[in-house]
Amino acid sequence: MSRNAFLKLCYLLENVGGITDTRNVRVHEKVAMFLSVLGHHRKNRVVKQDFVRSGYTVSKYFHEVLETLLKLYPLLLATPDPVPEHCTIESWKWFKGCLGAIDCTYINVKVPEFEKARYRTRKGDIAVNVLGVCNQDMKFIYLLPGWEGSATNDRVLHDALSRRNGLKVPNGNYYLCDNTYTNRNGFLTPYRGVKYHLQEWGDTGSTPQNKEEFFNLKHSCARNVIERTFRLLKMRWAVLRNSSNYSIKIQNRIIMACALLHNFIRNEMPVDPLEQNLEENLDTAEDKHTDFISADESQVWSSWRDDLANSMFNEWLGVQ
Repeated sequence: MSRNAFLKLCYLLENVGGITDTRNVRVHEKVAMFLSVLGHHRKNRVVKQDFVRSGYTVSKYFHEVLETLLKLYPLLLATPDPVPEHCTIESWKWFKGCLGAIDCTYINVKVPEFEKARYRTRKGDIAVNVLGVCNQDMKFIYLLPGWEGSATNDRVLHDALSRRNGLKVPNGNYYLCDNTYTNRNGFLTPYRGVKYHLQEWGDTGSTPQNKEEFFNLKHSCARNVIERTFRLLKMRWAVLRNSSNYSIKIQNRIIMACALLHNFIRNEMPVDPLEQNLEENLDTAEDKHTDFISADESQVWSSWRDDLANSMFNEWLGVQ
């Protein structure tokens, strides 16, 4: 985070969130201690030495800044903006009306011994399954942390859609998602049984041979944005790369806070130096996992996907 971005964050937390200076600790120091924990995963004893404060002071203001930041949830989340008809961006121009991409990721947590079975993933890690929705600019539109690692992606999505203030998909719009979700109205998945991930195409120079392959290739190129967003989020906040000693409730709030700060930085820093370090091929990311869809595909939506794939393939052939 640049100095200007830090000062703007402090201003926002103070003038919108309501955090104030105290007799001994100013807002800037509170925020700096908070960011030190999130960005470097520093323990309380380390932060208190760095800032020459007591452990009680560090803990008190960490939680104060965390609660204040979460109040800015509606302000910092991105507003969905569909791909326009005149879009010329290669990875998105084929998906008019698309709002972005959706996927889940695992974030390791610490839980009491008796709860570990619920949070155990297929790989044996203790983690939460976090649903993320991002737009074309790698900003989060929606985030739902808290589900146990044993929960399937489709189940987490169903919960997000059923919540009163959960994920909403306007009529005529949709999100891109992979085959761990059901192909249905508002959620466009690739064709199953057809090569999809970018590394499957490799550097062989092979080209799509039919509409299904072409659709899957373009779908993967666009949906890759959520993989990049998750990777960037974890690169920036070390607290997400290692489980912490906070309660599971606080750990979930920290995940949300990191996503909000991610959006803030994307807004305030047009050039993000960390983005330059992202790997081009993210399909082999360590947190990638495979579940099975839990509901039947929508025949109407599948027919619409066939029509879209035909249109895309014919348009591509016409310019070859």
